[in-house]
Order: sequence, then structure tokens, then C-alpha cells
Amino acid sequence: MNISALTDVGLVRNINEDMFFQSDDKKFPLFIVADGMGGHKAGETASKMAVDIIRQLFIENKKCLDNEKKLITVIGNSIQEANKKIYKCSKESEEFSGMGTTITLAYILKDNIYIGHVGDSRAYIIQDHTIEQITEDHSLVQQLVNNGSITIEEGKTHPQRNMITRAAGTSEDIEVDIIIRPVNKNDILLICSDGLSNMVSDNEIINILKNERLIKKACEKLIKKAKDNGGKDNITVIAIELVYRGD
Repeated sequence: MNISALTDVGLVRNINEDMFFQSDDKKFPLFIVADGMGGHKAGETASKMAVDIIRQLFIENKKCLDNEKKLITVIGNSIQEANKKIYKCSKESEEFSGMGTTITLAYILKDNIYIGHVGDSRAYIIQDHTIEQITEDHSLVQQLVNNGSITIEEGKTHPQRNMITRAAGTSEDIEVDIIIRPVNKNDILLICSDGLSNMVSDNEIINILKNERLIKKACEKLIKKAKDNGGKDNITVIAIELVYRGD
């Protein structure tokens, strides 16, 4: 695998409320993006708590992650635990009242990617010259698209496209999407916050990832493109090439 992960505050926000984890251990291929929300420093706190809690629970269960059934359990339990602790903190501290965070994590086991997902951060698979969003946004706009009220194209510019319907820490209980996706050699897994997906089109993502030989340079260009297109939010991107293409 060849991996790069970057985050940027963007051009409008004063604080970067995105957090991420990128494993450097090929035997522990865990990747997390969390996009926090809330008042002053609350979003930053929520996203950091989520990443720290999930990472720690995966480390504690490291010996059983090569078993698919146990891995799926760890994914669900880790997000549930993050939700519970963030929610508890928000209730106990007025400073952090109402805070929450999206969570999109990926763990790679053999020929499959296992995704845990809450909110509107995204995971994509880029293969050849196609891009597929493998998570579904938990958002008002996605609900409107699903029930036929608006089209996908209308959703991209909808004034309420940033309104999410599910986030860790905003309620005592949470439903977690778990997605299992087979992958092929030369696929690229892209995990990002909506600061990228709202600012950079699918075609722009494909063009950058497929035309830039070095994955780190590609991530730098993705962030630059998001900023060139307005940079209205924090931008975080993790890109994982499943086969290393060389320097």
C-alpha cells in the first residue's frame, strides 16, 4: 500500500475541526476521518475524542482483527463507544454542549475494505477512470434525493446540503453503517471530509488521482483544488493505493 493523509483549515474557518488517523503499520491498516461540529472548540474536541477512542479500541483488540466477524464487531463497538463518551461529555460540560462529529473509518483485511460510517464524511473507490461513493451521506439532502424530492445534481447546490441527520455524540444511541467492499489491485481508497467532497467534483478527483503519479502530490493537489474552488470548510483527505506504483 502507498498512503498519504493531509488536512487543511481551508480559507474561511479559523479552527480546523477535522481530525484523522493514518496507520503507518501495514499489519494494522486502520484509517479514520472525523469532522467535528459545535461551538468554540467543541467540534475540535468531538472529532479528537472520536479518533482517539476508536484508535485505542482497535489497538486493544489488535489480536482479533484478522477475523472478519470480530473485526465487524470492533468497528461497530468502537463507534458506539465514541458516541457514548462524546455525548456524555456534551451533557456534563456547558462548553461542549451540542458537540458532535462525523466518523468514517476503514480497515483493510485481505481483499476487502471494511467501513464504519456515521455522518457525511465519505469513502470512495477510484478504479481505472471511475469513482464510486461507497458510503451514503446521513444528511437532509440525501434523504431528499432518496425520496425523489430532488435530483443528485440539485443536491450538489442545495442550500441545506451541510445539514446532517446523524452524527456521533448528538444522541445517546446511534446507528452505524458497516459496509464491506471487495477491492482490486490498483484501486484507490479515498476517505475525506465534506470540505473536499463539497468543493471538488468527482471528475476533478479522478483526474487528479489518475494523472498524478505520486499519491502525496495527488492529495496536495486535491486540497489545493478545494481551496481554489472556495475552501469554505476544513479539508481532510486520506488516499490509499492498494498497490504501490513507485516513486
